[in-house]
Amino acid sequence: MRLSFALVLICGPAFAADCPPPPDITAELTQLFEKSQAASDFRQGQALSNEMWEVWLRAPDAAAQEVLNRGMRKRDVFDFVGALADFDRLVAYCGDYAEGYNQRAYIHFLREDYDNALIDLDIALELQPLHVAAQAGRALTLMRLGRIPEARAQLLVAVENNPWLSEAALLAKGAPLGPVGDDI
Repeated sequence: MRLSFALVLICGPAFAADCPPPPDITAELTQLFEKSQAASDFRQGQALSNEMWEVWLRAPDAAAQEVLNRGMRKRDVFDFVGALADFDRLVAYCGDYAEGYNQRAYIHFLREDYDNALIDLDIALELQPLHVAAQAGRALTLMRLGRIPEARAQLLVAVENNPWLSEAALLAKGAPLGPVGDDI
């Protein structure tokens, strides 16, 4: 009895129960990847990228969705401390929800805490290997850590899944993750 009362005090009434497991979104993402790879122009590719985000941003329940949305609103107004607290709360509640870790990683990245960003991105990708935004974020984080060959390899995977990523420009000749040396 004391434990459940303590959970309500610490987490609030919305977090008194366990978070349900996130649904399997593999088939949905695979279909979006196929459409993305077949897209004929930037507008169509961006629309599919946005659909991918809609999939990743669906939290397992209403309580988790509320915390995710609140954290993202705080992030959008540069309240990184508040956003980080919300994403900490989200991953504590929904430890199997990849987007909680991805959003927390983004806050770490924005704060130039690349080591912690990489830890969260690795967890996000372990939970949801098809999370293209986490793949791209991991590439950017590795790049900031000076781990260029790993960053290039990671970004190539992300761009293979979604060729319309803005980060793909980093793979161009002369760009930070572009080809090394002259091709024959």
